[in-house]
Amino acid sequence: MRRYFRSIIIGSLALGAFSCGKKEQASGAQGPMPYEVVQVPTETVVGYTSYPTTLQGKVNSSVRAKISGYIVEVYVDEGAIVKKGQPLFRLETNILSQNADAAKAGIKTAEAQVNVAQVNVDKLIPLVEKGIISHVQLETAKANLASAQGQLATAKAQYNSIVANIDYSVIKSPVNGIVGTINFREGTLVSPSDPTPLTVVSDDSELVAYFSMNEKEYFNFLEKIEGANLKDKLNNLPAVKLALANGTTYPKEGKIETISGQINPTTGTVQVRALFSNKDKMLSNGNSGTILLPKQYSDVLVVPESATFDQQGFFYVYKVENDTVKPVQIEIIDRVNKLAIVKSGIEKGETIVGKGLGTLRPNVAITPKPVKFESINENISTTF
Repeated sequence: MRRYFRSIIIGSLALGAFSCGKKEQASGAQGPMPYEVVQVPTETVVGYTSYPTTLQGKVNSSVRAKISGYIVEVYVDEGAIVKKGQPLFRLETNILSQNADAAKAGIKTAEAQVNVAQVNVDKLIPLVEKGIISHVQLETAKANLASAQGQLATAKAQYNSIVANIDYSVIKSPVNGIVGTINFREGTLVSPSDPTPLTVVSDDSELVAYFSMNEKEYFNFLEKIEGANLKDKLNNLPAVKLALANGTTYPKEGKIETISGQINPTTGTVQVRALFSNKDKMLSNGNSGTILLPKQYSDVLVVPESATFDQQGFFYVYKVENDTVKPVQIEIIDRVNKLAIVKSGIEKGETIVGKGLGTLRPNVAITPKPVKFESINENISTTF
């Protein structure tokens, strides 16, 4: 019986040893795993730095009442396209009209007084010349005439002022543009001192976009622009793009018009203004968006982002030498469109693993599978 059990145990051990040997042979037969590899090229890459912005009409004119009064008519609606001088609102003018009638009557009274005073002067002149009356009487008459003429001038000025106010009761558009929000409607009492305008008319044939960059970005940006001074650099500034709120890019590029050149002591930023044409009216005053400021890197080493990995804040790629991977530390300048721009650590033409680094370990043998560099990122679209 003991011999029987001993035979079973020996047989089992032998079977187990045979099975393990089979597994080891199968594992050894699998060989190095295949990985896509690429050669490191140099390319010219254009990336974009993004800055949030809110668009404004190149001309935003607040419409305010020049006189106090109740709104009796609103001639336009929000979003209406208007011309300069087109009526927008009308204020009540009953009292002004009564005042105008009274002022007109005052002019007639003053004119009558001037006429009487003029007749008196004309009558006294020959009497003085003949010595019948004294020269003093004539001078008094002339003084009365001058006083009457002054009263007439005052009456006319008052009338003209009232007429002007009546004209101001029709509030007109100061510019060509689009009417914004109408803040007051019929029956509202408005005055020149109101802090809120009746509306804002925006000339949106062109729109400006203000954005800010910090001091470091400002100097780095100017450093790359040709020119001996700020004026020369402004003339050589690149065109900018505008990403809209829905993620699309506005089809027309913008031009940077001004850079403040002064650091805001509160925010530590410099304000920049870009101008965009808007003849097709696709954009509106108040639209939000993102300014895309281009930055070009010429003839730089690039690797796919999928070929890099991070260890304790340092970046590496797996360089392939003799079909074995070796981690190499690299210095990355920037990341643009799923590419890492490399300053140092690798050389042009060296071979690296393009993707699938998660299963790799240092000094592991692989089966290199060379592919075109573009194929690594062929399904990756440009992003900002």
